Amino acid sequence: MTGLPASPWFNPRPRVHEVALPGGRCLVFDDVLLDPDAWVDWAAAQTFEPPQGVPYPGVATGAPAPLAQRMEEFFATHARSKLGARRTTETTLRFSIVSTPPAELHPVQWQCHTDMPMVPPDVLFAASVLYLFHDPQLGGTGFYRPRRSDAEISAMYVDAKRMDPARFAERHGVTPGYMTASNDWFDHVESVPAAWNRMIVYDGRIFHSGDIAAPERLSTDPRRGRLTLNSFFNCRRAAR
Repeated sequence: MTGLPASPWFNPRPRVHEVALPGGRCLVFDDVLLDPDAWVDWAAAQTFEPPQGVPYPGVATGAPAPLAQRMEEFFATHARSKLGARRTTETTLRFSIVSTPPAELHPVQWQCHTDMPMVPPDVLFAASVLYLFHDPQLGGTGFYRPRRSDAEISAMYVDAKRMDPARFAERHGVTPGYMTASNDWFDHVESVPAAWNRMIVYDGRIFHSGDIAAPERLSTDPRRGRLTLNSFFNCRRAAR
């Protein structure tokens, strides 16, 4: 594919530390890309649109297949075994920009979420976010622990998808806007700050949300907005 930054793309020796989460861990890698500015330039030349089929509060564009292959190799080398997995069966990537004003968010976007709630016991669905912006006030990622039963939370999400905002807020006591703190449904347990060229990797079944505390700073411009490279890895769990 033409127009891609010069290879190699990934740092073979990134800095890494771990953050403990309920039911798992978050791996934090710094200095991930050798030339992150080149990927911002590449993204700025693409067309971003609202993604289909997912309630993402912004716009996205696909990532090139060679980048997906290199990302899968990075994940296998540095993260997969630490998360308790042994083989990757599918990898999906997209460049994303959170850009929706709080007043335009749908109720399902007011809450934290999981990326793949229903997976067999032998499957690990890992997710990663690579921050490609310099302004830390655009927000990192917050992690949450449920306060209610699985059945209650599932019913609440059903209502979030079908109810109008005012009725949903009244019934469930959820404040409209981006979630950045505990509420009646979830406890905020940890936040990982955004940093230029930092990537976090975690089990996608852990509740999480973009930590968007300053939504007035959001933009659809890849050079100014909250540009991230989001990756998802469907894996087989290691034998216990």
